[in-house]
Amino acid sequence: MIVGLVPIEGCFASGVAALLDVLRTADAVRTEIDSSIPPIQVHTLGWRKKVSTGAGLSVPVDGGMEELAVVDLCVVPALGTLSGPATIAALDSRDGRRLVASLSRAAPVSMAAACTGTFALAEAGLLDHERATTSWWLGRTFRQRYPSVALDLNAMIVVGEHAMTAGAAFAHLDLALAIVGRISPDLAHHVARLLLIDERASQNGYLAVGHLDHDDALVRDFERRIRSTLDRPASISTIAREIGASRRTLERRVRLATEMSPTEFVQRVRVERARHLVRGGLSVEQAAPQVGYANAATLRSLIRRHR
Repeated sequence: MIVGLVPIEGCFASGVAALLDVLRTADAVRTEIDSSIPPIQVHTLGWRKKVSTGAGLSVPVDGGMEELAVVDLCVVPALGTLSGPATIAALDSRDGRRLVASLSRAAPVSMAAACTGTFALAEAGLLDHERATTSWWLGRTFRQRYPSVALDLNAMIVVGEHAMTAGAAFAHLDLALAIVGRISPDLAHHVARLLLIDERASQNGYLAVGHLDHDDALVRDFERRIRSTLDRPASISTIAREIGASRRTLERRVRLATEMSPTEFVQRVRVERARHLVRGGLSVEQAAPQVGYANAATLRSLIRRHR
C-alpha cells in the first residue's frame, strides 16, 4: 500500500509525526503478524523540498503532488489552526489553494484527513453528500461552509464512500490505526498494543462546551449564568427571563449555536465540571451536589452517556 501524506506549511507537527510513526511501525512489524501483508510505503508529498510545521520542525518532502496519481491513499493532516477564521485563511493561502486544487484533480484516489485537514477535503468537494467528522469545536464553521456534508461531530472516525475522516488533533492516531486496520485488523491491534494507543470511538468525552465555535452573545450569557449557579437546579424559563429572552428564543439560539437543547447544554456543562472535580480527587458522590445533583446515580448516568 502506498500512502501519500500531504502536509502544508504551518501544519500540526504531532499530527504528521503520529501518522508517520504509526504507519511506519505497522510496516516494520507486519511480517510478525502475517507474511502476506504487503509493504506499507509512506511518501510525504508537496511543492518544495521540506515543510515547516507550526512548531518549527522541518518535514522532508519525498516527491511532488503529481505522485498522487500513483498512491493508494492520500492523507491530509491538520492544517495547524485553532479557529474557524484561521482555518479558512489557511485554505486561502498559496499552499492551501494548491492543496485543494491537487486534491480535486487526484479524485478518485481514496482520501483521508484528520482535524482541520478535513476542511481541505470538503473544500475540494470530496465530502459532498457524504458523512464526515472534523474537530469538534469547529462544527459551526464547517457546516456553514459545507452544508452538503453530513457532519457527525460525535464520531472519532467516519468512513465514507470516498474518504475517511477523523476528529480533533490527536485523532491522527485513531486515523492512522484505521488506515492500518483496512490492511489488517490484526496488525492494527498489534500496533495499538505496541504504541499504547487506546481505542476511542467518540469525541464526546473531550467536548468542552466553553470552546464551541459560535459567536452568539445570548448563548454566552446563558452559559455564564449556568456556570455561576452550577450547584443549584436550573430552570430554563427562569434563566431565559433573567438574560432577557423568551424560552422559545433561547431554545432556538442555543440549538443553532451548539446543536444541543438548553437542557442538554446544561448537562454538558455539569458533566464537564464534574469530571474536573473527580480528576481533582473528589468522589462522584462528593462532586454531585457541587454540580446541581442531589443523587450521585444521576450524575454517573450522565457521565456514562457523554463518554
